[in-house]
Amino acid sequence: MLEVQQLAVHYRGICGLDRVSFQIERGQLVGIIGPNGAGKSTMLKAMLGLIPASTGVVHYCTCPLHQQLERVAYVPQRSQIDWDYPITVWNVVMMARTRSLGWFRGPGRPAREIVKAALERVEILDLKDRRIGELSGGQQQRVFLARALAQQADLLLFDEPFTGVDKTTEAIILDVFDDLRAKNKILLVSSHDWGQTLTHLDRLLLLNQRLIADGSPQQVMTPENLHEAYGAALSHPFQDNIEPTLFC
Repeated sequence: MLEVQQLAVHYRGICGLDRVSFQIERGQLVGIIGPNGAGKSTMLKAMLGLIPASTGVVHYCTCPLHQQLERVAYVPQRSQIDWDYPITVWNVVMMARTRSLGWFRGPGRPAREIVKAALERVEILDLKDRRIGELSGGQQQRVFLARALAQQADLLLFDEPFTGVDKTTEAIILDVFDDLRAKNKILLVSSHDWGQTLTHLDRLLLLNQRLIADGSPQQVMTPENLHEAYGAALSHPFQDNIEPTLFC
């Protein structure tokens, strides 16, 4: 189980995240939604210790998460990645195995097979020798999805994985998420682009600095909750098929 208790983040006196608490069982795909500046990325980074938390604790399997980061795969927003860095697709994904191998040991056959399988799973093995800066947005996102798969983590955190991707990549991402859930992994996914893909989620966290609602997508995406999160009366997506761009 992943357990977050009273997690808060403040920047120079400004609240970025206000005492958020929730629990996630194994085998669940949980989405995070909220307006820009709601604290979605802040929460993921604070959970991993990438930014300091003002208060709160995060445990995985009853132990502090920061003490077992080898069990976590984190895929940040594409905007935070240096796409001009001269590295190939194969080497990006192989970096997932470097931590377990050690920096001074070359990858053996098992590591190469894991990387190959990950690239095949996201359908970009043919791009393995290309530099990441030469790829489309969807292909780039698949590279980092493959890297997360190659890490063979138990807990996977994705920050805006659907931004700027094509429909084929979106379908591959959702299919991989379903596979990981079936393997009893925990997935926590931030996005402003869910749209009708909300139906793939087990749970949804609606966030705007504080946790406004936690439950099934149908329970969370009510006009009352959306009004509280976004400050405007938005329709229910399952009833009126509102566009994903309303959730920016």
